[in-house]
Formats: sequence, structure tokens, C-alpha cells
Amino acid sequence: MGGLLGIVSGGDCVEDLYFGTDYHSHLGTKRGGLCVYGKAGFKRSIHNIENAPFRTKFAAEMEELQGNMGIGSISDGDPQPLTVFSRLGEYAIGTVGRINNKEELIKELFSKGSMQFMAMNDGEINNTELVAMLVSCGDTILEGIQKVQDQVQGSLTLLILTKEGLYAARDKMGRTPMIIGKKDDAICAASESFAFINIGYNKVKELGPGEIVLLTKDSVQTLSDPREEMRICTFLWSYFGYTTSTYEGVNVEAMRCRNGGLLANRDQRDPLLVDVDYVAGVPDSGVAHALGYANHSRIPYSRPLIKYTPTWPRSFMLQKQKSRELIARMKLIPVFEIIDGKKFVLVDDSIVRGTQLSETVRYLYDNGAKDIHVRSACPPILYGCKYLNFSRSVNDMELITRRTLCELENIRPEQVTREILEEYANSHTEKHQQMVASIGARLGFTSLKFQYLEDVMKAVGVDSCKLCTYCWDGRE
Repeated sequence: MGGLLGIVSGGDCVEDLYFGTDYHSHLGTKRGGLCVYGKAGFKRSIHNIENAPFRTKFAAEMEELQGNMGIGSISDGDPQPLTVFSRLGEYAIGTVGRINNKEELIKELFSKGSMQFMAMNDGEINNTELVAMLVSCGDTILEGIQKVQDQVQGSLTLLILTKEGLYAARDKMGRTPMIIGKKDDAICAASESFAFINIGYNKVKELGPGEIVLLTKDSVQTLSDPREEMRICTFLWSYFGYTTSTYEGVNVEAMRCRNGGLLANRDQRDPLLVDVDYVAGVPDSGVAHALGYANHSRIPYSRPLIKYTPTWPRSFMLQKQKSRELIARMKLIPVFEIIDGKKFVLVDDSIVRGTQLSETVRYLYDNGAKDIHVRSACPPILYGCKYLNFSRSVNDMELITRRTLCELENIRPEQVTREILEEYANSHTEKHQQMVASIGARLGFTSLKFQYLEDVMKAVGVDSCKLCTYCWDGRE
């Protein structure tokens, strides 16, 4: 998905920028970048972080980067932040989101006189460069940002650093967050609320959908008021967000514990679970859901698998399925004394392709587990996300739910209609139950259940009209 941090300060901001950006590393493992503005003008550095942590790549450059304002980026896609020299002046820009009408926007820019874009190694145009070009079409930075918000189909949250200050703009539907923090002589804007705690900032506010502000070292000026309609990604709480993050006033860890309790409540009369020995969570994002389940069910919580984190990246970020499977297997270490002969309720944050979870369950069986009852902390994912980059490498038929329903209906992928999807998405229908049973059997689980969508939204506690649930129910 990606994460951003921007700082304006009365003194040098580089150390704060370095550590604050690093705290966004859970949001991407492809590229990291820093850009600062000081007496020497704009200075930028971008590194590939696929095989090494962000800190190790930038530590040697800390002495060279000096400035009182800066932007940091963690990305699972294009290199950024970028520096731009335009008719609006020189600025640096970083973005988070997804542009679905990219070709249309490029054609429009060409028709208006734009001559070229820089092509990356894969022949694609950098999304952030495209956004910068659109911003520069405005008569002011503010007008340019507003035009971008209206033109981009998908989602877009951005930071723009100028010589006068830092512009922060949240996606027009609020699909991704942007939080403002402050300390005595500095103000920051961050994708994650916890990213600035240990560098001394206190939360001031969360930007509303489409809100645009200008930050200086001692002020936050609202340039464009928040819009009424919001669709923040619910998956931020279920999976994406770090456990100490808070969005719309709701903490991720607390939500996951509530969600696990609601999941356990649905299981309280299941005869298959009468003699289960332990509840366990698939590390890391399944753990809090599992703790909530264990606390509510009063089944002891245990850790049969320990995640070895010092050297392994997040496996979902990798583009090759074989690489994802290898890393998913290599980073989990079994505890034989806990596993052997035991029955488990195993809670995971979600099931996408099903491959990694199936491997994990097989690993437990191979090490002596007797039964594995799998519980997904969110509903079945039936739609590939078109608003963020979580499932950018997942077409609909890579989803285990889509493959399964096509088999059950004996139809081709192009024959899947919205009506069919709605019936399978409804947790209370017979076809939904058939799909779940088929997936559980295919993946080798003793039993399988998915969380109800209404319980996920209840655990979040934000007005359901303000939550994006597209990947589960197709609601835009």
C-alpha cells in the first residue's frame, strides 16, 4: 500500500524524518525514499528495500541530508518522493493510493500539450510523476491538488513539500488516513498515528476525506474543508494497520480483540470445538484476533508457531507466488512441545489465495497437530481491491472464493454475475455455506468459518456508511 511522513520544523528535521518514515515499513517493502529542503535546496535519496530494512539503507546518508523540512516514503510500487521543477515552483511530492484511469489521464495531458513522461524499467509511468504533472496544471498548488482529487479514479493521498511549507491532502473518500502531529517546534503529517509518538509528537487531528492543509513549523492551516462522504478501508483494521495504529479514533489492536470475541461468540455452540486444546493466531496480524477469541471462549491461547522476523519481508508484497510461499514457510518456526497431539482453533486475519494458510496448516499437521479448525477474522474476499494496492497482483480468479464458486456453479469466470456474487457473499445463504465447506476441504482444514461482515463492522465501531467493504461485498 505505502506510507508517507512529512515534517516542517524550526530546526533540523532529518533524524525525526528518518525514524518516523521507518515506522511505516510495515506498509511496503519495495522502495524507501527521503527528501529534505534546507539551505542547499532539495536533496533526495531513494533506495530499494526489498532485501534490507529501510534504516540500513539510509543510515550512511544521515550526515549528508540536512534541512528543516522533509518528506519520507515507504512504497510497494513506484520510486518516490520525487522532486519537481514546474511553473508553480520547485517542490517534492509523495503519494499513496491507486490510479485506475491512468491511461485516460495521460492521454488528456498529451492532448493539452504535455510532451513526455519518464518511463521506468518496466515501461510504466511513475504514478507520482503523473500526479505531479496534474498538480502542475493548476494555477496554484492548492488548485492543482483539488483537480487531482476530482480527476483520479481510485484513491490518492499525498504530501507536497514546497519552500513555503508542507501540503497534506487526504484521499477524497478518505480510503487511506492522514494524521497531523505536533511538538514544540515542529509539525508532522503521517499515514500512521503511532509513527511520530517516539519522536516526541502528539496527535493534533486526523484529516477528513478530501481535506487539504498547509503545515508550517508553528501552524496548521485548513485550505479545503473535509467532504461529507467517507469510505475508509476496513481492511486497515483487519490486516493492513500496525497494532498500535488508530484510525478514526479506533485502535487496531482493540478492534481485533473485539472482532475475535465476536468470532468466538458465533462458535460457542459448535460441537466440533468441545475438546479443542488451544487457540492460536497466525503471526502477526492474526494474533490479536486470536487473543480476543481466546479471552471470550476461555480456551487457552498458545503459540505453536513463532515468526522469525529479523530477516524476512512481508510475503504478500512479493510478486511471485513461489517466493511468497517460500517466505511464508521459512519464517514460521514450530514449537513441537505445544503442537504434538493437540487440537487448535487457528485464527488468521483473512484468506486470499489460501496457499499460505494451507501450507501453515499442513506444517502444523506434519509436526503432530491432531485437528486444525481455521477461523478467518474477516468475510470471504470475493472482489480484488480496486482502491488500494493490497491485491494489485490478484485478479479475481486468483481468489480462492472465485475459483470455488465457479466450480460449484459449473460456470466460466466471465459468467459470474453480480447476483451470483451477492448470494455467495451473504453469510446466511446455503450457497455461502457450500463455498466455505468446499474451501475448507480443499485446503485441508478440520473445519472452516469466516467472520460475518456485520460483526467486522461492529468491531470497528465506525458508522458502516463510512467504511469501504468492497473486497467482501462489492459495495462501492
